[in-house]
Amino acid sequence: MRPIRSACLGTATALVTLLACVPVAAAAATDNDSAHAKSKGRVITLTGRLAQQSRFPVNPGGSPAQGDRTVFRSVLYDQKGKQVGETGGTCTTTRVEDGGAEECVVTYNLPDGQLSVQGMLFGILVPGPPPSFDNAITGGTGKYERARGSVHADTIAPGTRRFTIHLV
Repeated sequence: MRPIRSACLGTATALVTLLACVPVAAAAATDNDSAHAKSKGRVITLTGRLAQQSRFPVNPGGSPAQGDRTVFRSVLYDQKGKQVGETGGTCTTTRVEDGGAEECVVTYNLPDGQLSVQGMLFGILVPGPPPSFDNAITGGTGKYERARGSVHADTIAPGTRRFTIHLV
């Protein structure tokens, strides 16, 4: 589990997103092509800002351990700064040696549907900004039904990630 100072956006997170460290009006999002999400080669670029994060350590007050969990939510913005969605998810520490690793499951909530994303983050215990990562799009709903592709995330500021969503 990474220290508080290097809070991540889920794939997302975002996320996500962040996430995390990760959140799209389909038409308002930066979209390199206006075709439907199921078409080849669509790219959406979003910025995710961490809004909430809770940590559930196996050893409270102790060193990171396998099974530590982080739950997060990030707000997503398009390149013009307009809020277009959010992402939320959970990451579980799977390795504490060699820089650490987490397995994350993240949902991107977008106006026209949702994207489900999952994958590994490596180097989570290395000091400094959270590392970049690539996670797989495993499915979706609405406009993103049967979506496939990947999400690439880069930390661009504390608590802020750029998500590049590649739909194939």
